Amino acid sequence: MTLTAPPEQRTEGTASAATPAAKRSLRHRLSRFDQNASPYFYVSPFFLLFGLVGLFPLLYTIYVAVFEWDLLKGQGEFVGLGNFVEILGDGMFWNSIFNTLSIFLLSAIPQLSVALLIAYLLDRGLRAPTFWRMSVLIPFVVTPVAVAIIFSSIFNEADGLANNLLNLIGIVDQEWKHNTFLSHIAIATMVNFRWTGYNALILLAAMQAVPRDLYESAAIDGAGPARRFFSITIPTIRPTLIFVIITATIGGLQIFAEPRLFDVSTAGGIGGSDRQFQTTVLFLWEMAFFRRNLGEASAVAILLFLLIVAIGVINFLLSRRIATGAGPTPNRAARRRARKNQEVAR
Repeated sequence: MTLTAPPEQRTEGTASAATPAAKRSLRHRLSRFDQNASPYFYVSPFFLLFGLVGLFPLLYTIYVAVFEWDLLKGQGEFVGLGNFVEILGDGMFWNSIFNTLSIFLLSAIPQLSVALLIAYLLDRGLRAPTFWRMSVLIPFVVTPVAVAIIFSSIFNEADGLANNLLNLIGIVDQEWKHNTFLSHIAIATMVNFRWTGYNALILLAAMQAVPRDLYESAAIDGAGPARRFFSITIPTIRPTLIFVIITATIGGLQIFAEPRLFDVSTAGGIGGSDRQFQTTVLFLWEMAFFRRNLGEASAVAILLFLLIVAIGVINFLLSRRIATGAGPTPNRAARRRARKNQEVAR
């Protein structure tokens, strides 16, 4: 005869069995939710901060650029693209674009070249490597204002160190602050002094990640130091090199502190008596806080943003092509060595 438990006991047993299953199901759902949602919560602070200090100012700048907007009176009437038309027809704007590109080229090309050379020398295993790495980083620690004041004194036309050194070799005093090209060289020197070591350390970190057996194999194959540098180092550190080029482009086209303080005593900080070294950001600053025209200043900011994007894309494409075609990649070199080893084995 089969014994059947009372209905009350069957109900209690079923409930007690269902409760752990329900708890396990709830924990499983919570675990899956945590696994799927946690990465978004972890990265959300960056996007919130970017939206607050990056995206919102950009959108608000676009909004201000289509209005007449006085610094003291506030928002005026809607003008659409009128501010852009006014800026594109302003000769001072194009002068600032020329100055910015000139200083950028005079600073970026030597800066990246010297940074590559310094990184290569530091990667060769010098004695006291920590000392040399800290030494090349010291100029970056110095504030831009201090660098600008020091170099403004060095390039002083009356009794500056630059002219005194030139006098020692028979060259007359140069107009570092009044001549357009010389003022660009002086400002580019300030930029190079501050940023070369910083970029060199970034490139050094990438060079140290290159497998050493590639250099050893290339040396066995008869490749000299220059051949190894252009055939192995440059292609291998291509992503880092592109990153450094892009950041140097952005920083070079946004230069402000150096030209602002280079001749502040005689030119009022607007980029020279004839605006011979007035950069685009300095022109934007003058438009906003001297002329109090925030609408046209916002238009300048947007045009500069588009210029930076365009030059950045061009630099990216050129650097990628140069790095790709600089020589045989490590994979190709490895395959070539493997074929040689097979031939020797035969």
